[in-house]
Amino acid sequence: MLLVADVGNTNSTFGVYSHDSSGPVATVRTATQHDRMPDEWYAILEPVLAMQGTSLMDVTGFVLSSVVPPVTRWLGVLAKHRLGIEPIIVSSKLDLGMPIDADHPEEVGADRIVNSLAALETYGAPVIAVDFGTALNFDVVDARGHYRGGALAPGLIIALEAMTSRAAKLFSVDLVPPPQAIGTNTIHAIQSGLVLGYISLVEGMIARLAAELEGTPKVVVTGGYAELFAKNSTVIDAFDPDLTINGLRLVWERVHREKTE
Repeated sequence: MLLVADVGNTNSTFGVYSHDSSGPVATVRTATQHDRMPDEWYAILEPVLAMQGTSLMDVTGFVLSSVVPPVTRWLGVLAKHRLGIEPIIVSSKLDLGMPIDADHPEEVGADRIVNSLAALETYGAPVIAVDFGTALNFDVVDARGHYRGGALAPGLIIALEAMTSRAAKLFSVDLVPPPQAIGTNTIHAIQSGLVLGYISLVEGMIARLAAELEGTPKVVVTGGYAELFAKNSTVIDAFDPDLTINGLRLVWERVHREKTE
């Protein structure tokens, strides 16, 4: 069995794959805690996996994508000392068959590499992957299958928290589309500015990114509020909730293919 982990600044997602499964046979989602020790990670993962019919003791491979260095370290310890395996840690140094044409490849986040790889494999090139997480990530693969770069913006929740924490008379609201763009009360005004405003941001950025590519790119979205945006935008081709963890499985396959060739 293969264990994959996508560690973000806010949440972490784990998936377990059997050797003949195209999708995960078990998943675990938990809040990212920077000082959580290896035994604590084990205590969280094992019972949830057991409820889904698998176990960490069945794992023979581990691929990790992390943007949180302390968690990278502790999950690495878990893999080595508890599971007895050497983890593959995603970075621009891995040869994944997708050249990274960014100015400084080492600065490209592991999650952005994995999303781009999965989007390329699943939807073809050119493709734009949009990840709705702590940050709003736009990642671009051109018609040659090369990672070109992209754009970063504050995530939807970060924007809401920043606004309500600094404006005494504003408050948190449900992030759903309002009845109309002109908000006639505070709740609808906030929803208009954030939900409709971010739809405009996403659509505008996709148009700008696509204009710099040869061919018409597919657009795939993933992450916390991705489904909401997919349902309310005409420029999004696919909502793929497992894009990142499926990309991690691809990393495993490509690294091991490289070792056998």
